[in-house]
Amino acid sequence: MPLDHIVVRGAREHNLKGIDVTIPRNKLVVVTGISGSGKSSLAFDTIYAEGQRRYVESLSAYARQFLGQMEKPDVDYIEGLSPAISIDQKTGSRNPRSTVGTITEIYDYLRLLFSRSGRPHCPICEQPITRQTVQQMVDGIMDFSPGSQIMVLAPVINDRKGEHVQVIENARRNGFVRIRIDGTILSLDETIKLEKNKRHTLDIIVDRVSLPLNNANDVEKRELTNRLAESVEQALVLGNGVIKVAVSGNETDHVFSEALACPTDMISFGEIEPRNFSFKTS
Repeated sequence: MPLDHIVVRGAREHNLKGIDVTIPRNKLVVVTGISGSGKSSLAFDTIYAEGQRRYVESLSAYARQFLGQMEKPDVDYIEGLSPAISIDQKTGSRNPRSTVGTITEIYDYLRLLFSRSGRPHCPICEQPITRQTVQQMVDGIMDFSPGSQIMVLAPVINDRKGEHVQVIENARRNGFVRIRIDGTILSLDETIKLEKNKRHTLDIIVDRVSLPLNNANDVEKRELTNRLAESVEQALVLGNGVIKVAVSGNETDHVFSEALACPTDMISFGEIEPRNFSFKTS
């Protein structure tokens, strides 16, 4: 039979006695009968319950832990069934904070949906927020144009006032040779004096490399990949999980982050969970 009907066979839930019924889909169907004839048992406890159970079973194990296990109704089989929504008549809650969503429990499903499908964005610059592994960062760097001159930088100061003497001294003590201050590359061997009341951006230059040309052999590429991985890991430690990559010929740096954080506005985020979408405060 084509899937234009819901076919129920052998429904024995509650006071149903092996009922067989065929219900047309995409139609408004009314189930009538005297009190105790099994209207609710058929509509809610059999058809709706089985539709919900199949829907929940299609979700991941993580999602099912929030919804709980649902028992299979006492029925031989049901065909042509879709995920179901039930609107039951019952006495509303007197809680003034209750809404249509909480009373019908749709609120819980929506929170789960948003937490699994949501993609965080920075509330300031509105850019999408993603996390990346070291390998993904290295792969992204290697995808730049062959032969490009690149610098791996660790951002240590982002648009803050001060002389930042200790930051510069720490970089010098840790063996770094160059630092980029407000877009200008300076040697750490020279004396660096910054204006105290002016905002500055300081990036420690961790490494400078040339990307291999298209005709480079696999050994050269593998050696560069290993070197970049070490440089990226070191820059991530100095930059608190954020690095910048400057590419020759490009005025704008490429920013990579290993956390759910906006590298531009330095705002961090936790993992999205259903509780993040609760309108209730503790």
